[in-house]
Amino acid sequence: MDRQLYRRLADQCLERVVKALEPFDPDEVDFSTMDGVVKIEFPGQPAYVLNRQEAADQMWFAAGARAWHYNWNDARQTWVDDRDGHELYANIARVMEAKLGRPVRI
Repeated sequence: MDRQLYRRLADQCLERVVKALEPFDPDEVDFSTMDGVVKIEFPGQPAYVLNRQEAADQMWFAAGARAWHYNWNDARQTWVDDRDGHELYANIARVMEAKLGRPVRI
């Protein structure tokens, strides 16, 4: 993938996740960002991390002891898991829903 295109798509991904996290009460879910990384924090529990992996042209998401790698899929216009093809945003929502006990939209 072209480096410029990858960077644009990856940054859009990170921005989408940040926008979805902004409405949360920081006492329930907080987040921080650094260059290419969004850290999702839950009080007193391990953080989840979404990060840009430029060397692999992927987005990586880690939640607890689980981690996934996502490639851009032109046909679906989204990031999909490199093993089973599930969609990144749906997975982030799913693991956050499990943690919070309520629906989450990313």
